[in-house]
Amino acid sequence: MNSTVAVVTGGLGGLGREICLHLAQAGARVIAADLAAEPGRIEAFKRALGDAAQAITIETVDIADFDSCGALIERVHDSHGAIDILVNNAGITRDSTLRKMRTEQWHEVINVNLSGTFNLCRQVIDGMISRGFGRIVNISSVNGQTGQFGQTNYCAAKAGLHGFTMALAREVAAKGVTVNSVSPGYCRTDLVLTIPEPLRREIEARIPVGRLGEPSDIARVVAFLAAPDAGFITGANIPVNGGLFMDF
Repeated sequence: MNSTVAVVTGGLGGLGREICLHLAQAGARVIAADLAAEPGRIEAFKRALGDAAQAITIETVDIADFDSCGALIERVHDSHGAIDILVNNAGITRDSTLRKMRTEQWHEVINVNLSGTFNLCRQVIDGMISRGFGRIVNISSVNGQTGQFGQTNYCAAKAGLHGFTMALAREVAAKGVTVNSVSPGYCRTDLVLTIPEPLRREIEARIPVGRLGEPSDIARVVAFLAAPDAGFITGANIPVNGGLFMDF
């Protein structure tokens, strides 16, 4: 993966940080793209990465805004070169039952979790096709496969993300570009750790392997799919959920 350039959205979060780390360890020059962050959060990000932080650049982007995504891609191209790997990891939740859901809760989640992937893929796909190489990995969710109470917006976006993945994979399969999705289960991230402990224990009890996932469990799969020799895997959804959901 030497000399490849990778962009990871939501790069400052727990899962995004681990994906950045694994890609950097594989030799990529990594851009962690996220909303503008307080200096303390950036320092914590760098401390957690240790020496690997030297291979990672932080950039600001609003993935819900097409022009902001275009500006990001232009800055990365000017500073680092063409983008070989795009990991669409950024996501938000605005949970509510549908009966109580406000229209802004619906649109905010769709705009970030689904439209954000369009906004960035649309900016990089022509370059990947022209160079005959590209790796796109979209982070979906087990809840996009199973549904979840109070998350019609989130589940719709995450299920739609894999439909997007399969369609784009068909469009570019003959051009050296692969497009895959990864569907994590419940992982030890800040978001999951906000779940009250009794409920978290109930969730863990339903996971056949008996524990929450670690961000590294997801990051290893992303790094594998992003590798140059993973060119025969495209249009796939890889579930990484400890056996919480099994399909056939």
